[in-house]
Amino acid sequence: MQQVVQEIKNLSIGFTSKKGEQISILKNISTTINKGETVGIVGESGSGKSTLALAMMGYVKHGLFTISGECIYQSNDILKMKNRELENIRGRKIAMIPQNAGQSLTPNLKIGYQIDEALRLHTNFQKEDRDVKISELLNKVRLPSPEIIAKRYPHELSGGQQQRVAVAMALAGSPDLLLLDEPTTGLDVTTQAHVLELLNFIAKDTGTSMVYVSHDLGAIAQVSDRVIVMYSGEIVLDGPVRTILKNPIHPYTYGLLKSIPKLTLSGLPNSMSGSQPQPGTIKEGCSFYDRCEFAEDKCKINTPELEFVSELNTSVRCFNHKKLHKKKDEDTKSSKKVLRKLTKNEILDISSVSISYAKQKFIEQLLNKIDDTNPTVKDINIKIDKGETLALVGESGSGKSTILKSIAGLIKAKNGIIKFDKNKILSNDLKKRDANYLRAIQLIFQNPDESLNPNHTVEEIVSQPLKLYFGLSGNELKQKIIEVLKKVRLGEFYLTRYPRQLSGGEKQRVAVARAFAAKPDIILCDEVTSALDVSVQAAVLNLLQELKVDFGTTYIFVSHDLAVVKAISDRVAVLYQGRLCEIGPSESVYKFPSHPYTEVLLGAVLEPDPDIKPKLVAEDIVEEKPPEKGCSFQGRCPRLLGQICKTDVPPWQIDENGNAIRCHIKINDLKNQQTSN
Repeated sequence: MQQVVQEIKNLSIGFTSKKGEQISILKNISTTINKGETVGIVGESGSGKSTLALAMMGYVKHGLFTISGECIYQSNDILKMKNRELENIRGRKIAMIPQNAGQSLTPNLKIGYQIDEALRLHTNFQKEDRDVKISELLNKVRLPSPEIIAKRYPHELSGGQQQRVAVAMALAGSPDLLLLDEPTTGLDVTTQAHVLELLNFIAKDTGTSMVYVSHDLGAIAQVSDRVIVMYSGEIVLDGPVRTILKNPIHPYTYGLLKSIPKLTLSGLPNSMSGSQPQPGTIKEGCSFYDRCEFAEDKCKINTPELEFVSELNTSVRCFNHKKLHKKKDEDTKSSKKVLRKLTKNEILDISSVSISYAKQKFIEQLLNKIDDTNPTVKDINIKIDKGETLALVGESGSGKSTILKSIAGLIKAKNGIIKFDKNKILSNDLKKRDANYLRAIQLIFQNPDESLNPNHTVEEIVSQPLKLYFGLSGNELKQKIIEVLKKVRLGEFYLTRYPRQLSGGEKQRVAVARAFAAKPDIILCDEVTSALDVSVQAAVLNLLQELKVDFGTTYIFVSHDLAVVKAISDRVAVLYQGRLCEIGPSESVYKFPSHPYTEVLLGAVLEPDPDIKPKLVAEDIVEEKPPEKGCSFQGRCPRLLGQICKTDVPPWQIDENGNAIRCHIKINDLKNQQTSN
């Protein structure tokens, strides 16, 4: 019999409405976490994932309270413990790794000091023992040169290294249970794969139980033994990871999996209609009824119980779960990408552009000169046609967003020119740009919370470009706002709403609406779907594609999610250390990756299938700046030729599929090496 580390019994957590009504956001949750088990908890935002994980720590958010149930650890209900008792458990016996380690680490304290602080709080080690333990922990999370890392500040580490430090701090007290709240969201594809590999190693090496909260089913597939799927505060599916992801017998899980873009499929994923009901709005029946394609009349008035299906060793909350077996087989035969022929009608020409973050001396500022022989971004040459979607991909620090901001006029280029509409040269200085150029190029940011004014209504937000560029006012302005909102599947109902009253997907739709209100020729998309749930991501991607067809808009799409890029892009440009490595048609780059770095990126992509493991063919190291000479990828290349890669800039080569690569290895030799592997 397996040893139970924690048991949740009939747990309900909620709040009291303004009318005095008790509203549940977690409803009768019952599950166990066994010794050495990794349990993935998945679901859209608002499903109750994080609330459940925090309850496992004995914490209930301000404004919420425990309605009923227990959270048992070592025979005690930790939700009823006093703070002094919890201090002996949190960090020492149950530890949490947050989503953004960069925000959870103290910026003005060195890494070694912060780990030492965790050891002082959660162990009885003396000073000399703690010094040894710090090195042991940094070694355990596979950080190179622990003595050097311990003396650095958080800002001197990459995102992946910061996340590893957060893991080391969580392991300081040798906990029985690790709670991970979206620990790899926001990390680039290779860093994410390496961090997940580390978590798997720790689980096996230490026997620590883990609860992994995420909306990323690819990450869940790589680390979990068991998966709990949550919807509207309830467990709707609970079973072995292989069964849940390969044979999803709940319509919600089925819909989530259909919403995920995959390297093995062409075209955009299907977007699941609707959104989760607000807490307290469903009084009877199945909470998924309004979005379910298998729903029947009985589902609206009868509430399904969690039913155990013995042959699958899975519990499911659905009357019609048997219908999904046949439907799944039918759907695997569909989904083909519609290839469109683009006319060669150039709209943007990025020519020999280099961008530097080097600080200018006073005299250089007067001369408008940036003196840097090894700039952050160097010699970028890309021509983009009207109606095309060009994707810029690469790890964090590859220069993707920097190039985007330079096109938008937010960052000055060191040299080179950017031509808009063949002969009109864009000014480096945003303040000097003609108003028509400002209108023609719009930028959609990653996080709508940071780009939408919280004090403005949706009407005020969308009205800004319409008033600024077209001088609209009165009833004409209002009708145009409604028209634009309808284009992004919102409408008049949203006019008076504030950003805080919208879901993440709705906020991103407002940001898209504001951009399209300017009737731009080019839209720059900077990680516009990376913070969204998979279902909302699919809806936004489909929306962008529809608007592109309607308006003939050109997109430059920045993302670290290579499956998303494959689904939406016509061409892909691969960047490393601010240098262009490969560029070509999307289908060709994905089917025949020529450059070793492209091969590294594609090998690290996570599929929502536990049987498909990422191929980590390059070392997980961080290079602080590009090399002065030779190939930018020389420090990590698994196919390094030798001295020539360190001294000579590689030449451009073009293969028969239209891929242009920059590498010393001949294209045919590269393909032979890849085939032999």
